[in-house]
Amino acid sequence: MDNTLLWFVAHTRPRCEKKLAAFCEREGLAVTLPCYRSVKKYRGKTVVFHKPLFPGYVFLQLQAEHRQRVRQSDYVANFLDVPDQQEFAQQLDDILTALDTELEVRLAPTIGPGSRVVIKSGPLQGIEGWVERRSGMTEVLLRLDFIGQAAAVKVDATDLELV
Repeated sequence: MDNTLLWFVAHTRPRCEKKLAAFCEREGLAVTLPCYRSVKKYRGKTVVFHKPLFPGYVFLQLQAEHRQRVRQSDYVANFLDVPDQQEFAQQLDDILTALDTELEVRLAPTIGPGSRVVIKSGPLQGIEGWVERRSGMTEVLLRLDFIGQAAAVKVDATDLELV
């Protein structure tokens, strides 16, 4: 039996990301569900939600023979193999690093064209991404190419350097 842990992407049924993550944790499987904070005000009350950054996707690191156990849960619509394990792990780690900071991170609707940059200072120093201009500030897109999605982080343009 091969004990190598590989990255897989579970495409979930609608609104089942947290349920699948909880299932995997109960089964003792390594699961990653990047979430961002969403703050809403209702009649004077402030409520904080943790929403999946990539709706419909849960990232799993497991042995190949454990795929079937996850696939059998009622929460998975499709199971995707990751062809470039190292690139996927690095991109996911960059996004998780951004989520650990106090910066605003949100789902970018698409990965658009732009200049490739490296963040040269601040809590995300050394992370590479693609840039999209917005009124004064710059948004850096931290890409997760395998699923065609990106997280946008607002960074001051002076903190960026072209790659």
